[in-house]
Amino acid sequence: MPETSVTENSGVTMEKIVSLAKRRGFVFQSSEIYGGQSGAWDYGPMGVELKNRIARFWWKEMTQLHDDIVGLDAAILMHPRTWEASGHVENFTDPLVDCKKCKQRFRADMVPEDKLARKECPECGGELTDTRKFNLMFKTNIGPVDDGSGLIYLRPETAQGIYINYKNIVQSNRMKIPFGIAQVGKAFRNEIVTKNFIFRTCEFEQMEMQYFVRPGDDEKYFEYWRDQRWKYYEKLGVRMDKIRWHRHGPGELAHYAKDAYDIEYEFPMGWKELEGVHNRSDFDLKRHQEFSGKDLQYIDQDNNNERYIPFIVETSAGLTRQLLMILCDAYDEQKVADKGNDDDWRTVMRFHPNLAPVTVAVLPLMKKDGLAELAQDIRQGLKEEFATDYDQSGAIGRRYRRHDEVGTPFCVTVDYQSKEDGTVTVRFRDSMEQVRIHRGELEAMLKKAIKDYRRV
Repeated sequence: MPETSVTENSGVTMEKIVSLAKRRGFVFQSSEIYGGQSGAWDYGPMGVELKNRIARFWWKEMTQLHDDIVGLDAAILMHPRTWEASGHVENFTDPLVDCKKCKQRFRADMVPEDKLARKECPECGGELTDTRKFNLMFKTNIGPVDDGSGLIYLRPETAQGIYINYKNIVQSNRMKIPFGIAQVGKAFRNEIVTKNFIFRTCEFEQMEMQYFVRPGDDEKYFEYWRDQRWKYYEKLGVRMDKIRWHRHGPGELAHYAKDAYDIEYEFPMGWKELEGVHNRSDFDLKRHQEFSGKDLQYIDQDNNNERYIPFIVETSAGLTRQLLMILCDAYDEQKVADKGNDDDWRTVMRFHPNLAPVTVAVLPLMKKDGLAELAQDIRQGLKEEFATDYDQSGAIGRRYRRHDEVGTPFCVTVDYQSKEDGTVTVRFRDSMEQVRIHRGELEAMLKKAIKDYRRV
């Protein structure tokens, strides 16, 4: 693909991302016609394609490119003892305060210490309530009678489903340590404050991999997976100057963690966590062995049938949070031409072609004279290999701009010359350069352009 210099993510704000997301069908407010449901969002035609492509990219990275990792899809509803063993019933809480005057609710650890000490609202100066603990798990009831005996939780994370299935997978798939189990799935947290669009929501999706290792090998594999996860973001095509590591200090470590790092991204609202890489030691399997009464030791046949509880190295990423990161990272406003006092600008989403919701759009120059039919025929020939779109509405320049805004990397224009000699014009999103090739060469050229793509 031809290369071009690009601006430094010019003009990106959360307001612009939210506006574009709705305008171009990426993300809608859930239940908008009823005033909206706080903490929940719907993914439109462009958004669901982008989300699915990110998930497939991650899945390929974890399972297809690692011979020692297999997949799982565990149930959302799990036995309530699962969450007692994991520590969620006891520890999965946020400190909560309310303002008696403006009625706003805050996480106490997010209120400046001096204001918290004086019980002063950071917004209006009113009086704050005493701090109280708030459990983040959603409770529901299973069975016909709501008398408390059918208490069950919507899972707040996907990792526990992996831990309680670890022995099943060892036995059914003859897994040998070290090995990993990957899962993509929904999780639910009754967040006190949901904000920054889809960054923090009550319903979200996680991409987690739990890597089971021999005790004593955990630090080695912890560093290995830190390196692997960094390389993943390089493959995604995001700007690596917007990515950094943050190591958890002693006061930040979760109750299960021996060591932990976050990969952070510089969003428009500042540096925020994208993904965690955690050394969970043998905490999880020991707890589930204790609470279930089942033997969860691994029998190491390669080491004289030694028995031990494996240590676990976890990589945990938010799928919907990565989608927001990709939207922010791809967003660009580019000055195309000077037109006196009316400069020509375009908004363009510079997605990696492997992530773009539409890979190639086919555009007839005119609807008449058989051009539309020829364009549809060309599209049919590309559909098996690429995500395609057909657009015949409006001037060709306006159609290019529409596809720039949804991040389509290639537009194929069919004109009158196409009828004569079978050639078409291919427009490249990033450079706006146009080249003319025979339609029979389209598939090979597009595949090469995708493989060779480099963001400048």
